[in-house]
Amino acid sequence: MTTNDQAPASFAVHIPDAELVPEPLDPAQIVSGDPVVTGKVLWESADGKQIRGIWQITPGVVTDTEANELFVVVSGRATVAVEGGATLEIGPGDACVLREGDRTTWTVHETLRKAYHISL
Repeated sequence: MTTNDQAPASFAVHIPDAELVPEPLDPAQIVSGDPVVTGKVLWESADGKQIRGIWQITPGVVTDTEANELFVVVSGRATVAVEGGATLEIGPGDACVLREGDRTTWTVHETLRKAYHISL
């Protein structure tokens, strides 16, 4: 992880092959299945309000309360139901924007890997 008040140093990461580390999932978020979450923070601002990274989840159904996030799906497929809003079918190449506070239910059909930018 790189932390910097200014723009991060330029770098490239091959997202499909990046090694990720376990990110424990709160059991209360699991609706069904046995999903496993892994990820890697690539860059975080010094104030912690901007985060860029890679995130992956295996099949299952989970709930979440979202941050302000833009992500692009690299592999896998999921249905993301936004409470009181749209149901999003996402897969490789799709860009998705979630709003801070969105309550979502993720039905992960195939292990999903995404590259993201979160603004807190």
